[in-house]
Amino acid sequence: MPNHSIKTPCVGLCSTVYGDLVCRGCKRFHHEVIQWNGYGEDEKRAVWMRLEQLLVQVMTAKLEVFDAMRLRQQLEQRQIRFVPQQSEYCWAYQLIARGARVIRDVEAYGMVLLPEFRGWELPQLRDAIDREFFLLSEAHYQRYIAPGFLKDALG
Repeated sequence: MPNHSIKTPCVGLCSTVYGDLVCRGCKRFHHEVIQWNGYGEDEKRAVWMRLEQLLVQVMTAKLEVFDAMRLRQQLEQRQIRFVPQQSEYCWAYQLIARGARVIRDVEAYGMVLLPEFRGWELPQLRDAIDREFFLLSEAHYQRYIAPGFLKDALG
């Protein structure tokens, strides 16, 4: 699938069908998952930007991308989907999410783990990143979205 054709953050692991307010797969809010196809470009862009900001926050606390071009080349060579317009830290997440079990030397991909994570196995790091990304998305929902839904429900 060409990189430019990624039209949705969906990763095919939706948990909103089980009642989660934040999807454990893509980290969108339940109403965003349901209404995505009805959203205009500005609404979709706002969701993409929030997801990117939260993911970059998590990733920059775990690793440093020192060669974005090398990382991009590796993603393209391995045919790993990514959004070219997003931060290279989102690209790094895609690489780790897809290749955690086979990558042995992250420096060969243009990135280095921060000292406190250098002893971690990549599958362990991937799971920690995913958990933290989910928790940040959930906290964002509770802080900024849930009060509005409550207010609307109470009229």
